[in-house]
Amino acid sequence: MANKDLIKAKAAKNDEFYTQYQDIQKEVEAYLEYNPDTFRGKTVYCNCDDPYESNFFRYFVLNFEKLGLKRLITTSYKPSPIANTQLSLFGDDQTLPQQKGRPKVTANRFIINEVGDYNQDGEFNLEDIAAQLKANKNNEWAPLKEDGDFRSEECIELLKQSDIVVTNPPFSLFREYVAQLFEYKKKFLIIGNMNATTYKEIFPLIKENKMWLGPTISSGDREFQVPDYYPLHAAGYRIDGKGRKFIRVKGVRWFTNLDHGRRHQPLPLMTMADNLKFNKKIQKNPNSYKKYDNYDAIEVPYTKAIPGDYDGVMGVPISFLDKYNPEQFDIVGSDYYVKEGLLPELVNPKWKGKIDRGYIDGKRMYTRLFIKHKE
Repeated sequence: MANKDLIKAKAAKNDEFYTQYQDIQKEVEAYLEYNPDTFRGKTVYCNCDDPYESNFFRYFVLNFEKLGLKRLITTSYKPSPIANTQLSLFGDDQTLPQQKGRPKVTANRFIINEVGDYNQDGEFNLEDIAAQLKANKNNEWAPLKEDGDFRSEECIELLKQSDIVVTNPPFSLFREYVAQLFEYKKKFLIIGNMNATTYKEIFPLIKENKMWLGPTISSGDREFQVPDYYPLHAAGYRIDGKGRKFIRVKGVRWFTNLDHGRRHQPLPLMTMADNLKFNKKIQKNPNSYKKYDNYDAIEVPYTKAIPGDYDGVMGVPISFLDKYNPEQFDIVGSDYYVKEGLLPELVNPKWKGKIDRGYIDGKRMYTRLFIKHKE
């Protein structure tokens, strides 16, 4: 399974998963549909992204004028594991001659202040950006003094200059990465794993509506490029004609604090009686709407089966967050909150067993979030 590769990456710190251009484009444009000025006049910072390879850099530099960016900053980590293979900005592109002297052994930063048809061939493309950077024409290309780690003083100074951070951060450092974004009060759009929603450092931010999921990935898997040395154990992988490796990873989500239209769309709901009468999945699940043995809440095994007429606390799958509308629901907490003593009012005083998860007829349930209808 491809998500096993993600788990291995987190354990072994093999964090080099490279996001596809079309996934970035689709997500960013969803924010523009809601607010065309989301990025206008803003400085976007793509750290943890080698400018030579990053599709984040490629998307934002090619759409610099369309988005109305003030500045684009991109930094890499030393060394780049897939150097000169994805963006093809300095040599693999057939429109450019092979370049020598590229500083491969150092982390680098690119700062883009303006874009245009630099070589005056009648169109704007990556060749113009390459020429501008080499000439330092209103844009900057320079090695970093440090290794490009997002926690380094050098990268923090660049972070301070930014308005919005957009990147695919290291999976193994997701907690620390998000903490830094909030420490410096930054807007952000980043990729992570759905399981991160249950982290004790992340879930409170979601509960308090300081962070939420993006609109364009809510199920299925996504393809990422990985370095040549990455082991291909997953069923969902391929090697393209140039020998580049790609794997498909399940459970991927966008995390953000940028507003978008989907989070304001109410989830259509039926009554509990109608669900029991018409919803075949509810009919087949023996635990549907049962009260937990140990919690003062009912089990709702599917987000689409949330009863519109139930006023109490409901336990729902974490995938509920894909449809979460803060104007429709309140997030009360999670089973972790109960375990940590943060929701004593939900504990059945007659229960003598564990409270780490919900139990029904003595059987331990999956991880659940607890929600209520907005009053």
